[in-house]
Amino acid sequence: MVTIPILTINMPNQTKPTSNKIAFALITSLFFLWAFLHNINPILIPHLKKACQLTDLQSSLIDTAVYLGYFIVALPAGWFMHKYGYKKGILFGLILYAIGAALFVPAASARSYDFFLVALFIIASGATFLETVANPYITKLGDKASSEQRLNFAQSFNGVGAFIAPIIGGQFILSGIEHTQQELQQMSPDQLNTYLSYEAGTIKIPYMIIAGVVLLVAIFFVFTRLPEIKEEDVEDDGHGHKSFSLSVFRHRHVLWAVIAQFFYVGAQVGVGSFFIRFSKYTMGLPEKDAAYRWGFIAMVGFMLGRFAGTFFMKYIKPARLLCLYAIINVVLLTIALLATGSIAVYALLAVPFFMSIMFPTIFALGIKGLGEESKIASSFLVMSIVGGAIIPPLMGQISDKTGSIQMAYIVPLLCFFVILYFGWKGYKIKENNMEPG
Repeated sequence: MVTIPILTINMPNQTKPTSNKIAFALITSLFFLWAFLHNINPILIPHLKKACQLTDLQSSLIDTAVYLGYFIVALPAGWFMHKYGYKKGILFGLILYAIGAALFVPAASARSYDFFLVALFIIASGATFLETVANPYITKLGDKASSEQRLNFAQSFNGVGAFIAPIIGGQFILSGIEHTQQELQQMSPDQLNTYLSYEAGTIKIPYMIIAGVVLLVAIFFVFTRLPEIKEEDVEDDGHGHKSFSLSVFRHRHVLWAVIAQFFYVGAQVGVGSFFIRFSKYTMGLPEKDAAYRWGFIAMVGFMLGRFAGTFFMKYIKPARLLCLYAIINVVLLTIALLATGSIAVYALLAVPFFMSIMFPTIFALGIKGLGEESKIASSFLVMSIVGGAIIPPLMGQISDKTGSIQMAYIVPLLCFFVILYFGWKGYKIKENNMEPG
């Protein structure tokens, strides 16, 4: 059997509390950065569609570039962290993030959509390093018993990024100038080129600032001594399980955490992606009104839910709270499926509040008791974000087949049953000593 590792912080006792607080504050800032990446995409999609004259399908590749970055880079990020440690993984991720943001400037000058996609992939690769490192590091930076609560608090700043990114993007990237296709066709080639160059150029200063802020964060990390997490090696159980690879799935709770995270991310993306169409279908809500309600009700609820969940975990076990929230979301989505008008819309708007704790709680429960193997396990958990690229197309297909976007919401409803099972039984640590296949 693999023994549960003993965690120690390699710092003098008198400096440990202060060092931990500084480390916690710096690591928490990373949660904001990758939330900003994901939640600026709804601004980039219409903006680059206009600036680069794209079809809807082409503009949707922005999300594809980000998800591919996470899926492809997550395992290398885990291996890098295993070999070089937490701090170097963070610094490498920040450098990649800054490089990708800086590349938006030449991409805008060239007005090259391919260049933009490459830059986004690099940013996403950096964010993957940050997320792969930061999630397990936060859980280890303190008492094991409160790891889920600690991660939920740090993830609360992910919610802050989710709320702020669209506001900043809408203010400083979108120009507010919208021409019809007929108006564009009436422009001379020079006028059209000037207009499109101006639209592409509005992205330069914001992303130069983003690159500068990320580099500043990197400098703070360079000159800050982070507590090193010391973990005992995992004992070899005679089956070669000491290697850090697919053998991590012999831990049943790791396998179920990856499955649950896949369905959670898919549900989260699906619920939000089709909300505007859902609102139009169920109560005839104009798209601008629907977008406003999503931003200022759903996303604020998501942000507040993170802080509230951290508080509730003082009194309710994380797995139990995860179960409760999954049940509530099943009920809310059932109402959204069966009701019409404002009842259906507001039921859906309430879902993000109860989704808020799910990612960090699944993550923390999934790597619990793993010791050094938590690094490779965290890579697989980050890879599971690819669910966000698979679940929404299933919803779209159901909508196309039935003619009802409302019916498509049965998919995230079923996803929450998977999360319910993980919070009920799947999270329990049970060693499976079978050889990895």
